[in-house]
Amino acid sequence: MKKPAHKIYRTTNWPAYNRALMSRGNIAIWFDPATQWYAPSKGKQGRNQTYSDAAIQCCLMIKSLFRLSLRMVTGFVQSLIKLCGLNWIAPDYTTLCRRQKHIDIVISYQKSSDGLHLLMDSTGMKFLGEGEWKRKKHGPEYRRQWRKLHIGIDEQINSVYTDGAYDTKQCRQVIADRQAHAMIPPRKNAKPWKDTKSSSLERNELLRAIKRLGRILWKKWSGYHRRSLVETKMHCIKLLGDKLSARSFDSQVNEIHARVAVLNRFTELGRPLTQVTP
Repeated sequence: MKKPAHKIYRTTNWPAYNRALMSRGNIAIWFDPATQWYAPSKGKQGRNQTYSDAAIQCCLMIKSLFRLSLRMVTGFVQSLIKLCGLNWIAPDYTTLCRRQKHIDIVISYQKSSDGLHLLMDSTGMKFLGEGEWKRKKHGPEYRRQWRKLHIGIDEQINSVYTDGAYDTKQCRQVIADRQAHAMIPPRKNAKPWKDTKSSSLERNELLRAIKRLGRILWKKWSGYHRRSLVETKMHCIKLLGDKLSARSFDSQVNEIHARVAVLNRFTELGRPLTQVTP
């Protein structure tokens, strides 16, 4: 039996995609003169906020993109503002630290009227602990701490592709409540579930299919390998840093949201369109 031929994909919009890749380095995409940089007056008693949420989010996204400390962000953003010929003033680092905890990061995404597939993955992000060299040289002084990060690609879903870590009744029930199919390979020592819920019955049928076909053939038949897309996106998030500098949980959430907003902003500029070569 011959092995199936590997598909070769060709980018059909390379000129436009090439321009989009170059635009990712253009500082003008971060500083639109029409942006509401300063917060509008609320007409209430008490001191109004000086900077708008858009200004704070812009600074936090630049912090994530260039992996800067809060103090460095203030100087870096102020220099970029000057290069753009704008008369704005960059927020100081104490303002960024305070607002990061409460801001609602706006994450843009492209909607679709068609049913899509949700690809999910998870990883750990270290937010407290010594560097690896120090631990190896002198030993650990205290226990490192981690946050579990889950990301997904596409929200309007027909099916959900994840790894075996999500093979739980709660996860499958949530997917079933969205009227989607769970493409989650059961763990290697998995046993059939005895309850009669639709999500459990679907999982037991999938388990029988894997035992009959084998995991490798099932993954090819079900299209499970498309999950590599979300693993690639997780790699992109870690390129922006595999650690969290914020201390409070809310600030850590927004630190991750700022990184996702950066990646989605890049995607907005243009994405490749590919087709299989004959």
